[in-house]
Amino acid sequence: MHALKFVWDPSKGLDILGFFTLHYYSVMWIVAFILGFLIMKRIYKNEKQSEESLDSLFIYSVIGIMLGARLGHVIFYQRELFSEDFFSIFLPVKFKGGFEFTGFQGLASHGAAIGMIISMYLYNKKVLHKSVIWILDRVVVPVACGAIFVRIGNFINSEIVGKPTGTDFGVVFVQNGEAFPRHPAQLYEAFCYIFVFIALWYFYWKTKKSEQQGFLFGLFLVLLWVVRFIVEFVKEPQSEHEYIATSTLNTGQLLSIPFILIGLYFMFMYKSKKQTA
Repeated sequence: MHALKFVWDPSKGLDILGFFTLHYYSVMWIVAFILGFLIMKRIYKNEKQSEESLDSLFIYSVIGIMLGARLGHVIFYQRELFSEDFFSIFLPVKFKGGFEFTGFQGLASHGAAIGMIISMYLYNKKVLHKSVIWILDRVVVPVACGAIFVRIGNFINSEIVGKPTGTDFGVVFVQNGEAFPRHPAQLYEAFCYIFVFIALWYFYWKTKKSEQQGFLFGLFLVLLWVVRFIVEFVKEPQSEHEYIATSTLNTGQLLSIPFILIGLYFMFMYKSKKQTA
């Protein structure tokens, strides 16, 4: 039975020139954005969009997703930073307790989703001039791919851990000073996101659903946040704010419900509304 217990104790990152550590978590974000750019390049070529508009899309996406993810984490899980270490919210360093380069740690997927939507609105208004839903239907394909690598980064970082399994099955996160196995909740999510990406890829390339405005965006919201809602049952709370609203659902689950409902609306109601307009 002990063979089912996996001890996880990796290094945090690559030491560069003795004073800078390139965190593997940051590397996973870089991989996510590069793969996302390549996927979107293929989609834009299929849609006969210019390379200039693709370059602008990349810039808007990076800024919107990273800023939204960071603010989302602070607002939902670490509000004390507003008063205790304000500049660490926006910079990859911390000042409280001494200056330290930390990289961009503490990023919330709910905030990233909101940031993505806002940045796509601005991108469409300033650059694309089509419709926000048109770009959202397409950008969710690379975003789903990127989510896989972000969760792998969380696993490498030994963060967003699962609850103790109570058995010999699970992962021992040694970096957290523990000797008992937990659910590898990050890997559960990453594995499920592979199928979210495959589903979106299939519906875009192999069906006519990309012509139904809002469907792919809605499908993304439903699949991604249903996965998040379910996996949250085996996750540890990320902060003391987790169970304020209810004793059964945590913050991540409560925030997932509106996204799922919005997704269902775009999948099954948005088109009929357009037709009757």
